[in-house]
Amino acid sequence: MTSEPRVLSGRYRVDELIGRGGMASVYRGYDVTLGRQIAIKILKHDLALDNAFRTRFRLEAQAASRMSHPTIVRVFDAGEDTEVAPDGTSHPVPYIVMELVHGELLKDVIASGPVPVDDAVRYVDGILEALEYSHRAGVVHRDIKPGNVMVTGAGQVKVMDFGIARAVSDSSSTVAETTAILGTAAYFSPEQAKGEPVDARADLYSAGVVLYELLAGRPPFRGESPVAVAYQHVSETPLAPSEVNETVPRALDAVALRALAKDPFQRYQDAASFREALDATIDGASPSKRQLGALTSELYGPSPRQAAETARSLRQLSTDTTMKRTQAGPPVAWIWAGVAVLAVLMISVLIWVMTIPRGNEIPANARIVPDVVDTGYDKANSMLAEEDLIAFRIDVADSDIAAGNVTRTDPAAGASVNPGQRITVYVSKGQQTATVPVLVGLSQDAAATALTQAGLALGAVTSRNDAGLSAGVVISAAQPDGAVVPVGTTIDLVVATGRVVINDLTGYTVEAATRELEDPSSQLTVATQEDPSCKASNPTIVKTQSIAPGEAPVHSTVTLTYCSGP
Repeated sequence: MTSEPRVLSGRYRVDELIGRGGMASVYRGYDVTLGRQIAIKILKHDLALDNAFRTRFRLEAQAASRMSHPTIVRVFDAGEDTEVAPDGTSHPVPYIVMELVHGELLKDVIASGPVPVDDAVRYVDGILEALEYSHRAGVVHRDIKPGNVMVTGAGQVKVMDFGIARAVSDSSSTVAETTAILGTAAYFSPEQAKGEPVDARADLYSAGVVLYELLAGRPPFRGESPVAVAYQHVSETPLAPSEVNETVPRALDAVALRALAKDPFQRYQDAASFREALDATIDGASPSKRQLGALTSELYGPSPRQAAETARSLRQLSTDTTMKRTQAGPPVAWIWAGVAVLAVLMISVLIWVMTIPRGNEIPANARIVPDVVDTGYDKANSMLAEEDLIAFRIDVADSDIAAGNVTRTDPAAGASVNPGQRITVYVSKGQQTATVPVLVGLSQDAAATALTQAGLALGAVTSRNDAGLSAGVVISAAQPDGAVVPVGTTIDLVVATGRVVINDLTGYTVEAATRELEDPSSQLTVATQEDPSCKASNPTIVKTQSIAPGEAPVHSTVTLTYCSGP
């Protein structure tokens, strides 16, 4: 007898397990409300017990859900369910509902063997495209790594887990805890390894590590523990990728080394600059070994070999218990000692703050806005009325919330308000639709304008020869005129090239050549010209043609020359 499938929050059915990571397990699922396939990420039990983490996790997932881009795995919802253990105790189950992507993780692509240079550049360009969008939206990923990048069957790159790294790091008291939870020290930026504040340039460093691994077949830094690897990110000089893999072009050496600069101000300052540098390597000249050496010196110090030897010596001194020090340790020891003292102080303050008694009573003259998101409007209205609050309804289009259900309130759930205050309740009208305008026969520019005015977007444009149409005229569209589709849908077009194909007609009879050129598929004009210098034949045979075999503009005139001499 099979057990009933688990349904989270009465809406999301959990099906088979499709992946497992350090923080969560991912299941194939089904949204029974909207009727679509989804992926559900359920957080591990030990993380779910941390109240601070659950709060931060929910807020960051909600921030990520506002991002919509082809290179980002879409987050549809985040919530919390309750699970009852065999002993009768219950515990929270935080989860994220995401777009279901069919493909494989980039880390599995790397593990399966060497990645061609062109593919490596394309994968990293896709990651940077996602980062360019997210950074403009004010979201720093903080955990870019091959395990967070999907590659679809069509080769499309999709980055996932936006915001989760911040939820972990902001809920952890020390860098060591964060590292233990994330397990991604191999992709940490130096500022993350040192526990300093990070910005978008930390994501670019991590993308540089991914680029290096794709090119060289291994990360730039490896060690026996995450702490050892983090130390190398801070102190050591990476080898150029071409020194590990001779097939890597030197032009990519320069890009990877710039991305891995210890100082954020020496790296690419935004994802667009990183992408431009990658694109420039396709046709750009490769730097010489001297130029690469100068770049390494600029980014990592005048003597990289000496810096690496010093780093190795410091690690040996810190781990060798048989050696007795006869003088004070190097200055770096004092720095780490200071960091340790600061960490202890921060933990102490955190414990003190968490143990301060807090009042749980709400003042008699205040009301708390209830959470009515994704509930029917009538029920939401009743819940607000029970709190002595007045609902003011506004209908809005929403593709993720079922029609008639509440999408959000203003003020939001949990806000403290006065009795009798009006609460704006936004109710879903369902998915907003648009009608496909007449596109066939328009120029490409006019069709793009018509799509924009209709709330739609121009998709892929494919060129095709059509003897009856000028260049750029739309031959067909992916959706017929008058079709009703969701707002924002991309419409692919097929447009005319303005050219037709002409075959080699020499040796044809003039009659057969004329018939082919004037065929409806060609619609060309034929002119004939005699050549008395050569002997005439019966029937007359084409000696030359005025337009060489290949393509010619539509409605061209082709002159056929034939022999007419005695």
